[in-house]
Amino acid sequence: MAYLIKESLNQFLELIFPRSCVVCQQKLIQSEQYLCLKCLLHMPRTNHAKTTDNPMEQLFYGRVSVERACAFFEFKKGSPYQQILHELKYRGQKELGEYTGKLFGASLQQDPQIRTADLICPVPLHPKKERKRGYNQSYHVALGLSQSLNIPIDHTNLIRSSHTSTQTRKSRWERWQNVEGIFETRDPAKFNGKHLILVDDVATTGATIEACASAIKSACDARISVLTLAIA
Repeated sequence: MAYLIKESLNQFLELIFPRSCVVCQQKLIQSEQYLCLKCLLHMPRTNHAKTTDNPMEQLFYGRVSVERACAFFEFKKGSPYQQILHELKYRGQKELGEYTGKLFGASLQQDPQIRTADLICPVPLHPKKERKRGYNQSYHVALGLSQSLNIPIDHTNLIRSSHTSTQTRKSRWERWQNVEGIFETRDPAKFNGKHLILVDDVATTGATIEACASAIKSACDARISVLTLAIA
């Protein structure tokens, strides 16, 4: 009876507030979540999970040592798929991060290097910024990855100790300067000897992730892999 009541309520709400695809805005059918089947099939996936020496890994060459680096899809300005990041980051759609994180994680389940990871660590926001936004979008992407890959999350040991301005519209050098030295680990021993997966929503120049990885490596002996929802 409770199930029937819930289904009836959901159907009623669908009539008043129909769900739509975040990419094309078309109405979703009952079995679809956030993305319609057509947009899901045509998503510009990178397929980094199937290759080594991919563009994501090349982003960190000569900057910081990473075991593995992959992005789920390509972010291009003007593409309708940029709406995924917009909804996740600015419209409060944190569950969208979990949903896409699960999809990403499913594509990585057979990756031998990713499977050796001990912990998933979302790139932290400064507490002031997280309070203003209400959540850390990278944490919700990490949550979906954790559920697909069955790797636990640690979202408290890596912290952002300084509040900085947004990276948007900054040059590569300005992005690095903006995040240099702003991350630290509360308890380095917790990461020592571990293989960590750093997770962020999007990689543009890689400056933020590089700063996180450098802070961890300077504090302890840890291996780092990197996963982002998108690469610009």
